[in-house]
Amino acid sequence: MTDRLPIGVTLGPIGVDAAWWLDSARRLDDAGYAGIWCWDHFVSRGEKTTPVLEAWTILTAAAAVTRRATVGTFVANVMNRHPAVLARMAATLQQVSGGRLVVGIGIGGGPAEHAAYGIPFPEASERAARLEEAVAVLRSLWAGGPAVLEGRHYPLDGAWAYPRPVPPPPILIGGRTPAGVRLAARVGDGWAAEADAFETLEPLYRHALTEAGRDRGSQRVLVGFGSGRAGQDALRASPWIADPRGTLGRWRALGADEVTVTARTTWDVEALVEAAQRW
Repeated sequence: MTDRLPIGVTLGPIGVDAAWWLDSARRLDDAGYAGIWCWDHFVSRGEKTTPVLEAWTILTAAAAVTRRATVGTFVANVMNRHPAVLARMAATLQQVSGGRLVVGIGIGGGPAEHAAYGIPFPEASERAARLEEAVAVLRSLWAGGPAVLEGRHYPLDGAWAYPRPVPPPPILIGGRTPAGVRLAARVGDGWAAEADAFETLEPLYRHALTEAGRDRGSQRVLVGFGSGRAGQDALRASPWIADPRGTLGRWRALGADEVTVTARTTWDVEALVEAAQRW
């Protein structure tokens, strides 16, 4: 490949093992895909004994077996890890990856999973407030410290955090509601959007950026395409296989900078590799 395809791949972490996930990440990186992404879940919503890979662990391993692709979360759940701990995890992963990490983070979902694990799941308004504060924690700690924040949820008091990640990872805010989009426009380095809501919310995002005094050109908008169930091919008859260049062009015309498509099976990965050869 002479350049990177501005298409990422979200490898489903449910119902697969680490060896398959890492081999798939390596193959997609070699094929030229721009990013390797992972969801942040602990338990399958189907059969509870179905294996689920933990996002940050598998992404760190993926950073060691890939060379050029972005590695990132689409998206991390702010409730799953204290942001100070997440800042330290991300700094280490940024070092392992050689600066390729992008942190996608949102307010989370799946209250049954939270209840099972004993993780608090407050109302969406509180989770949004926690997310905004978590972004401040991440940026403060990535500066090295000593960080002091008088946060309601995540106060810092003389917190040092070395090694500093170089560069600090971009933070994309996951949002599929008007409130989430406004938060992304206000505090994010970009927006991690979902395809099914993107056309409706994209004008609101641009308006919210203007209200916040921020320039669209400085932001990164990533649109995610998810479909299907674990263990089932997600890309059969997909335009991302039949005509990736034309399909990307249509979504860029709607306001996306990049996209990430879901791959769940070996067939999906092989189809993507073949599609890249026609790019």
